[in-house]
Amino acid sequence: MNELYDKLQLVDGLIVAGYLLLLMIIGYRASFVGRKKDETLFMAGRSLNWYNIGFNMWGTNVGPSSLLAFASIGYATGIVAGNFEWYAFLFLCLLALVFAPRYIAAKVSTMPEYMGQRYGEGTRNILAWYALVKILVSWLSLGLFSGGVLVRQILGIPMWQSVTVLVAFAGLFTFAGGLRAIARVNVFQMLLLIAVSLTLSWLGIREVGGFQAFLSKVPPHYWNLVRPADDPSYPWTAMLLGYPVSAIAFFCTDQAMVQSVLGARNLEQGQLGIGFIGWLKVLALPLFILPGILCFVLYPGLENTDLAYMTMVTNLFPPGMTGLVIVVLIAVLVGTIGSSLNALSTVYTTDIYLKSNPQATTEDQIRVGRISIAIGCLFAIGMAVAIDNIRGQNLFNIFQAVLGFLAPSLSVTFLLAVFWKRTTRRTVNAILSWGSAFSLLVGILYLWVFPADRYPQWPHFLMLSFWIFAILMISAIFITLTDRKGREETAPEETGNLPATSRIVKISFTLLAIIILALYLFFNGHT
Repeated sequence: MNELYDKLQLVDGLIVAGYLLLLMIIGYRASFVGRKKDETLFMAGRSLNWYNIGFNMWGTNVGPSSLLAFASIGYATGIVAGNFEWYAFLFLCLLALVFAPRYIAAKVSTMPEYMGQRYGEGTRNILAWYALVKILVSWLSLGLFSGGVLVRQILGIPMWQSVTVLVAFAGLFTFAGGLRAIARVNVFQMLLLIAVSLTLSWLGIREVGGFQAFLSKVPPHYWNLVRPADDPSYPWTAMLLGYPVSAIAFFCTDQAMVQSVLGARNLEQGQLGIGFIGWLKVLALPLFILPGILCFVLYPGLENTDLAYMTMVTNLFPPGMTGLVIVVLIAVLVGTIGSSLNALSTVYTTDIYLKSNPQATTEDQIRVGRISIAIGCLFAIGMAVAIDNIRGQNLFNIFQAVLGFLAPSLSVTFLLAVFWKRTTRRTVNAILSWGSAFSLLVGILYLWVFPADRYPQWPHFLMLSFWIFAILMISAIFITLTDRKGREETAPEETGNLPATSRIVKISFTLLAIIILALYLFFNGHT
């Protein structure tokens, strides 16, 4: 990996410096030019249009770990990782057509605020602290750690220096301009990511000898999206049943993902933005997966498939272009960490500070939001360094898996809150608290007490997530049906005044559905 550092030349430094300067200009204009007098950091004055929303959600979603992981999976197994991007279409539809109209009609800034309107302050408190911990650990600490590992490998600097520079730069935009700055900067950054990744794929195909030569050298089963039920890594049963549990929690209820939609100019712009990220996800194959498959053809026998993306970069990008790779890595890090910091400050200020200080002025809210951003930066740096000192990157993978066990409780509560009016406060609070504890306990047993590599009796991780979801759903239904007092206290949601979905939104999602279906039909049946 240090080969990349050895190839750096003066022009690479100039490219990185020029990129940072341009990013600062864009961030400054978004932060201070045209800002409304009473606008806080959190919702961008509810002024975001569809491409700001789409690029920002995509930038939040595409972190450095996923950028490298898709290439790694492509190297080892082919295009099966496309399921994580293309199957997500269904849950983006769920967000756009079911959840977003309710969120925007309720005029909320956070997910805890929405659930608080439905079930009271107790539910809002539980979900607020849950969201803060989830953002701090999963989005900030672990996301920063993965980025720090990458930067350390490329530049050969200590972890604490890597993460400090990364979080300081990402935090600067959030501190100054909040959601507006992050959303505007991410438009530029994601366009850059597309350009560099497509260039890498094009260079790889040229190196192989052309597209036909490339196709002839790839095993036919690499082009299968659907794997057999006995596949140890990605069986179709686990993808079909288990992935939706995490996808609903991630796309429909996660503050860092949904906040861009809450800052939309109107519902139509929010829905079109959600549809736009679906179109961007179609590009996952040429952008992220194809470099891994090309690496398999060009450089077979890699001991660590995680190095597939950087192996392609090191061997194919000529001197003078490696600075662009560093720029892209900075871009995906700034996008993910910046959105996470903004989500953190929004939840803390809206759901905790304002509850005890309801008369706080806009200036007070901005000040508290910035303080929470600064504290979040320090916490993330400390956690990333601590994780590195304890176990290194393996611990990052373990923590990611543990956090995946928390998805079932969120999916159950939000689905019931929207689709079943009889759901009571007692049900929601029980699933968010005891349900989350149960899910985490199973995760600890799965990963540490009786690890799956030593106890093959465990089901696939995604199937285990589905079974936890099923248990919590059945429990929630039982609690609701037996909670007579709760049914009397819980007011049903008013859905009659929800804004209608426009024709252009329906057309956009219909066309996207056709494209996704065509992809699944095309990339299947190869042997």
